[in-house]
Amino acid sequence: MKKELLLIVFIAFIFKINAQTIDPLRTKDFEAQEIWVDSILTNMSIDEKIGQLFMVQAYSNLDQKHEDFITEMITKYHVGNLIFMQGTPQKQAILNNKYQALSKVPLMIGFDGEWGLDMRLKNTYKFPWNMTLGAIQNDSLVKRFGEHLGKHCRRLGIHVNFAPVVDVNVNPENPIIGNRSFGESKENVTQKAISFTQGLQKFSVMANAKHFPGHGDTASDSHYTLPLLNFDKARLDSIELYPYRKIFDAGIGSVMTAHLNIPSLESNANLPTSLSKSVVTDLLQHELGFNGLIITDGLNMKGATDYATSAEVDLAAIIAGNDMLLIPQDVPASIRLIKQALILKTLTEERLNFSVKKILKAKYWMGLHNYKPIETDNLQEDLNTIEDELLHRELVKNAITLVKNEKHTIPLANLEYQKIAYVKLGDDSGNHFVNMLKNYTKVDVISDENLDGLLVKLKPYNQVIIGFHKSNEHPWKSYKFKSKELVWLQEIARGKNVILDVFTSPYSLLQLKSFTNIESILVSYQNSKLAQEISAEIIFGALKAHGKLPVSIGDNFKVGHGIESYSLSRLEYTIPEEVQLSSKKLSFIDSIATTVLKEKMAPGFQVLVARKGKVVFQKSYGYHTEIKEIPVKNSDIYDLASLTKMLASLPLIMKAEEDQKIPLTASLQDILPSFAETNKGGVSVKEVLSHFGKLKAWIPFYLKTQDSITHKNLPIFYRTKRSSKYNVEVAENLFIKKSYKDSIYKYIRDADQRENEGYKYSDLGYYLFKEALEKTYEKPLNKLVDQQFYSLLGADRMTYLPLQKFKKSEIVPSEKDDYFRNQLIHGHVHDMGAAMLGGIAGHAGLFANANDVAKMMQMYLQKGFYGGRRYLKAETIDKFNTRYYADKNVRRGLGFDKPQLNPDIEATCGCVSDASFGHSGFTGTYAWADPKSEIVYVFLSNRVYPHMNNRGLIKENIRTKIQQIIQDAIMD
Repeated sequence: MKKELLLIVFIAFIFKINAQTIDPLRTKDFEAQEIWVDSILTNMSIDEKIGQLFMVQAYSNLDQKHEDFITEMITKYHVGNLIFMQGTPQKQAILNNKYQALSKVPLMIGFDGEWGLDMRLKNTYKFPWNMTLGAIQNDSLVKRFGEHLGKHCRRLGIHVNFAPVVDVNVNPENPIIGNRSFGESKENVTQKAISFTQGLQKFSVMANAKHFPGHGDTASDSHYTLPLLNFDKARLDSIELYPYRKIFDAGIGSVMTAHLNIPSLESNANLPTSLSKSVVTDLLQHELGFNGLIITDGLNMKGATDYATSAEVDLAAIIAGNDMLLIPQDVPASIRLIKQALILKTLTEERLNFSVKKILKAKYWMGLHNYKPIETDNLQEDLNTIEDELLHRELVKNAITLVKNEKHTIPLANLEYQKIAYVKLGDDSGNHFVNMLKNYTKVDVISDENLDGLLVKLKPYNQVIIGFHKSNEHPWKSYKFKSKELVWLQEIARGKNVILDVFTSPYSLLQLKSFTNIESILVSYQNSKLAQEISAEIIFGALKAHGKLPVSIGDNFKVGHGIESYSLSRLEYTIPEEVQLSSKKLSFIDSIATTVLKEKMAPGFQVLVARKGKVVFQKSYGYHTEIKEIPVKNSDIYDLASLTKMLASLPLIMKAEEDQKIPLTASLQDILPSFAETNKGGVSVKEVLSHFGKLKAWIPFYLKTQDSITHKNLPIFYRTKRSSKYNVEVAENLFIKKSYKDSIYKYIRDADQRENEGYKYSDLGYYLFKEALEKTYEKPLNKLVDQQFYSLLGADRMTYLPLQKFKKSEIVPSEKDDYFRNQLIHGHVHDMGAAMLGGIAGHAGLFANANDVAKMMQMYLQKGFYGGRRYLKAETIDKFNTRYYADKNVRRGLGFDKPQLNPDIEATCGCVSDASFGHSGFTGTYAWADPKSEIVYVFLSNRVYPHMNNRGLIKENIRTKIQQIIQDAIMD
């Protein structure tokens, strides 16, 4: 037994020795490091040595008086280190270079950048807070965050970043740590801190573990008082000190000592741990074996300043074992007191040299032996890169946590049955969240000043999304619900299916007395633009939820809890580089837009680009008309013209072919018996869809209703008021005789066929397909396609007869018609024949925005699958996306346009694959998808405004020029 005990003691001793021999400040070229350090230390005066102990606050947003103060600190008092605070990166770089030039020994520049340089500097990148990162299960992402921050620090001449916070936040009421902590799990905090440290120090930027020995379990803020942690040593050893042991082994370069009152470590109740030799020397250096740089927390904090004078505090900190004094309040007085202590031998020069040598070793480790001034060119761009945005997206995607999901509400499926309302709680904006929700389906924003009024307004809805939005300005902002908000939340949840999305600390959920009536809860952690957008994408199944709670919500949801949701293969919204497209090259679309608007090729337009199922470019340009009163928004809808063929008739024909109701081999007389005795009776569906059926291009039906001399509409056909006989609305206050539809179909039946075999684009077949589909399924075409596709897809802004659903201000006008309807065509279909059918036709009549067009195109690209639902068989898509008459020089598939066979014809840019497909429209519309590049491109305009003779867009091939830009932007 005695031998075993001796063995245990020996192993513990060896472990302790090994821990103490880890020197995080030692470089690979340690011999050169020692020479450099010794050469400087040997030639230093006492004043210069003492100066190295101080890290003084410097600002880049203050006046000349402050600059003169810092200059004096460096030149007169030999201060060796600065911590930059508020300002801008440009000014900080200039001052950094100025101050470095004044210093005999290169200055160590410190910075508080826990979530990025944004913590202190304007116009810099803001990454998520630690609590958000604590929810991430992939620690390599946290390491990448450290790397990005390391690059930023290095670029701006920062050598030590006072991060990571390794406090284990086991107290939800902690007022100063909270969101700055990785959470309450000591293992998770430790691993995240190590990963961050490895990333940061990869770029020779020193990490700093804070706040030693642990500030996580206190309800006080050491900025204002001395917090009490009344725990025994065993408890501290088990939780608070756990991360430090591990991160020391991982090689972190520095530690920050906190201003705390911990009786089990320091018996003097008035002495902060940062000034305690028992804590800083005995515990940190001897027991834990830390040999890196030891830096106090800010010595301007009340937790330190209440102890004694600032000079006495500084001296006590050095005697306690700290190497560096952060934000000293009176450098001249401190220097005098330290020199007096040297004379009195209460502080030895050997002790002074010990810290100064460590500081110099750290400076060598940071590369200051080869100091170079900061390059100020492109500084702003280098600190705000696309790579930063990509990483930020990955961090947020992997953090958002689904903590409750009864009825499997998330992701929202079966959109045809969903009537969704959004209600905002909290004191910050939820606009980005709402806008992204609306990308997926119709979502109404409901609000009222009182609860009763709100509940009345919510009656028609069966799904309510409640967003709780709190300030994202900084992590100390209040995260709590107001009492009124808690009542409203519970009352709404009592009667409705609710998704609660919390855009703040998960601790906010501790206020909820009951979770019973809330079906689904998402924790999105922060109210940033990205958190709002990505959370909305998770709700609709474009993305999965991956996060796990970094803290417990009482006994309801324990730390580590999180439900992984699933994807429904809906469109995601991101930036081009995520799908290997160049933002810079796509920006050339803006140049084309300038030309289009300047040359008045169209008053305005929309462009959407998606790749790999992700929308990466979605912009609206110009105005509805030349008056420039209403700017085009992404939600505005355009007359799609012939895109109707591909987006309305074609999917129904595909469905009918699958149902064996309209086979491709069927003839027109098979699907419409009234054509049995006509010259078109034997033409097959396949031929019509391929535009190989010898049909005329079009028939100007409206001319047959006008006086041949005056070209005025004949009263026999039209009325300005609706009646039982004249009830087909052609335009505003213009109604055509109900029976005229029969005349249209008679004209088609009687029309001559072209004599020559070959390709001829024709609208006429789609008049016939409309009739056949409506008779087959016994429903009007508009209702049929909406029920079968649009409502299921969430394409709520794709419709026939848009005036029945939307305000005129949401619909872009087409033409100032001076030849038929003699009015501005606004909300009525531009195509004359479709108008004479009441706005519902197989070849025209559909309205939509680019986003909803993209949903249909993406469904095609995904071989008939979208939103968790199969609409069409993959083999059906392939069957229709095939040229059957290519040997006859017909480029078309079945209903789909295809790339040109004749290089003189520009159906596309000539740069897309042969597998690609799409369509163009007369009003200036275009939609194309390429299975090879996985790109969907949508262009919508009203190029027919003010008149359809406005052909600049067509002559200049604007739509295909943009397609070429998109293709050129591919980086893989």
